[in-house]
Amino acid sequence: MPRMQVYLPDELYKVVKEQRLPASELLQDAVRAEVHRQELLGETDRYIEELVDEVGEPSPRAAVRGDRLAAEVVARRQRRKAV
Repeated sequence: MPRMQVYLPDELYKVVKEQRLPASELLQDAVRAEVHRQELLGETDRYIEELVDEVGEPSPRAAVRGDRLAAEVVARRQRRKAV
């Protein structure tokens, strides 16, 4: 398995050492999660492009409504995380 040198801010390094966290495993998990997130974003972009090709660009009114709905979803998610 290839090796890679990674730099951490002092506060993260201190936490990793104090709590004896498996830094290599944590980094692998974080990289996998980020790669997956980026793949999902790419799929979302492709889906939106296909949708726009199929039905056209949303009207300004529909775009505002969509932005409001998206903000509502984010707010609900944040409230659930806070509980």
